[in-house]
Amino acid sequence: MTTTIASKETTIRIAIPSADGRLHGHFGGCREFTLVDANTQERTVLATQTLPAPPHQPGAFPRWLREQGVGVVIAGGIGKRALDNFALHGIAVHAGEINAHIDALVALYLAGRLTASPVGCEHHGHLHDHEHGHPHHEH
Repeated sequence: MTTTIASKETTIRIAIPSADGRLHGHFGGCREFTLVDANTQERTVLATQTLPAPPHQPGAFPRWLREQGVGVVIAGGIGKRALDNFALHGIAVHAGEINAHIDALVALYLAGRLTASPVGCEHHGHLHDHEHGHPHHEH
């Protein structure tokens, strides 16, 4: 039996704002992130862990996720400023369906089926239905 160790080019760490094993609908309001290490060539999950989110402040999540080695974020509602901030940190953002199971989202990403950037959760014209029980602010 031969064991193949994946190279850096084939492994990626994906972060998903989560609640109860599903994609949380509002990126800036999430309390935890599920981090998934995956082999993109074999399309397999190598490891999964859930970490509490750091205190929410503008720009904190992209910095913290970069420190965790994240290269991709799957999000539902997220503001343009946050998208720009992720781009500055070299993290790609893909759209996921709110409340979808984490495993299903990762499988869709690995199959190349999550390509569009999420849109929504701006100060005007919300495009996603999700609760806003917090003061509105940039992410």
